[in-house]
Amino acid sequence: MARIQNKTMQNVIEKAAVLIEALPYIQRFRGETVVVKFGGSIMDDETGVSNILKDVAFMECVGLRPVIVHGGGKAISRKMKERGLKPAFLNGLRVTDEAAIGLVEHVLNHEVNPRLVSVLQTFECKARGMHGDDLLRVVRHTEKDEKTGKERDWGYVGDVTEVDTTPLDAFLRAGITPVVTPLGRGEDRKIYNVNADDAAAALARALKARKLVFLSDVPGLLADPSDPESRISTVKVQEVESLIHRKVIDGGMLPKISGAVKALKEGVRKTHIIDAAMPHSLLLELFTDKGVGTEIVQEL
Repeated sequence: MARIQNKTMQNVIEKAAVLIEALPYIQRFRGETVVVKFGGSIMDDETGVSNILKDVAFMECVGLRPVIVHGGGKAISRKMKERGLKPAFLNGLRVTDEAAIGLVEHVLNHEVNPRLVSVLQTFECKARGMHGDDLLRVVRHTEKDEKTGKERDWGYVGDVTEVDTTPLDAFLRAGITPVVTPLGRGEDRKIYNVNADDAAAALARALKARKLVFLSDVPGLLADPSDPESRISTVKVQEVESLIHRKVIDGGMLPKISGAVKALKEGVRKTHIIDAAMPHSLLLELFTDKGVGTEIVQEL
């Protein structure tokens, strides 16, 4: 019996130690805005979604001001297939023609967003959905083909040029957690699909957020993409160009790192890339000494 009591007491002491370790971080970040980009395969895992949103509710409860930007790529692809439309991607961005943009808008604004808000509210977090097309002004995304020099067009895909922070600031002052869809409105008044990483980075810059966090399908930036144990814990902005040249930063990691660097240069203090599938990775990254992902920082 004494051994059981000692083990129970040890567990209690360990839990208290975790709270004490978190204390200086809670004190440091209280009142600060943290933008969290949430997407990827975890969106189809109800338990994973619940774990992440529980972390966000905890952040709000201890005085941080979280802002969520979410994707919904798999849900969009499923809806397109149901309607006989074939999903197409070019350089990692969804090609969004006139037939697709209506589906994209419906899935993001009227299916995925309300579901996330509802889950957050079950944790007594005062969350409200916000349609990105009410907040983000965009121009059509185009690029020149490196080989032919011809301009390539993704259709209704936009690059953010301006963020209306007024409604976001009002929500944050009222203790409400905004949950934002990655959509924008062009000068033609039409809705455009926006890469969720880019949308989150744009919001972080406009809000002068303390932190920008990308929840990813990998543990962070990996020196060897085939080895999850090769996580790089800290990347300096000055190292990014070399890592891109060496293909350490490539594919889907490119928009995250590019957004992180731009955000850092425009006032965001620190950016993070963490594994969405790890239970409570958000809290472990923000409130512990070692962290569990990759942080991107200015020169130390």
